[in-house]
Amino acid sequence: MPANPLPNPLPSPLPSPLNDPLILAAPPDIAVPPLRDALFAHWSLAGTLHLLGGERDRNFRLDQDGAEPLLVKLAHPDEPPAITHFQTAALLHLEGAAPSLPVPRILRAGGGATAIPHPARDGRPCLLRVLTYLPGVPMTAAAGPARARALGSLAARLNRALEGFSHPAETRRLVWDLREASRLRAFLPDVGDPALRALAEAALDRFEGQAAPVLAALPGGVIHNDLNPHNVLVDPGDPARLTGLIDFGDMLRAPRLQEVATACAYLLSPEGDPFAGPRAFLAGYRAVLPLAEEEAALLPALIATRMAMTVLIVAWRSRLQPENAAYIRRNLPRAGAGLETLARLSAERMGAEE
Repeated sequence: MPANPLPNPLPSPLPSPLNDPLILAAPPDIAVPPLRDALFAHWSLAGTLHLLGGERDRNFRLDQDGAEPLLVKLAHPDEPPAITHFQTAALLHLEGAAPSLPVPRILRAGGGATAIPHPARDGRPCLLRVLTYLPGVPMTAAAGPARARALGSLAARLNRALEGFSHPAETRRLVWDLREASRLRAFLPDVGDPALRALAEAALDRFEGQAAPVLAALPGGVIHNDLNPHNVLVDPGDPARLTGLIDFGDMLRAPRLQEVATACAYLLSPEGDPFAGPRAFLAGYRAVLPLAEEEAALLPALIATRMAMTVLIVAWRSRLQPENAAYIRRNLPRAGAGLETLARLSAERMGAEE
């Protein structure tokens, strides 16, 4: 098997939010004993497997005697191999371009392969990969200005390290792509609360009228695209110290402004100065990479857009998966509160960090 399996072409036409089957797909069901055998056969690894969470992939932590734990990932069998290869290629690029960045590293199997086909319980093949397991805990607590600024700096270092990297799958279309927000209007009827539906609709109107034309004209680069608190790790003993960025599953080619806006959407505070976190993030980002004032001025509209997308996708998924609605709706209160806050504030409140 080659070290990097050739990516299959992406579907054409590319999937839209209304026909992408993976947005509703559960991770594959994987039997542990055969997986343990495959890890030993291909990577000479042995230890105890612990099931982790995952939206599409099936993830395990492999605890080894006398060695650091590792991350074991099995891609969904319906995921185009090109997407998995895209993630792997990006991590290999970062290993060479920015070895100090705290991101997972790929462990090659015997013969140099980065992924091995492995069957799910239903017999369908999943691409099996092994990566380093980064220390730390998710940044789920509110981020103070120091941490937000550190995250902005780290995000910019990541974006800078990805300059010049390209891959055939980078032009994928994804539900969680800010540029696709207008497509989500079809989900407005699924929002039961009229006030929340009106806020989401107003955010889409503002996006289309102010931000979308500018965003479409900006140059693009490969970005992480999902720097939410669950994908940012911190030192539990020193929460101000960031220890890792994980989950590159939503990567694509898009303007850097989209990276900044997506991250800032999770830093908006419901108390005090709502823009304190985004402002600190922006200052940290700009200390590494430039971001024009004209672009920064669009951040309130783009932050609202990301929150509206959360509201609409959650409402749509809750209708289609009522048995899992409680889990799906876990981020809805935060997004709704954020839209209410942004509706009260003027764009000028964002500003630059003093």
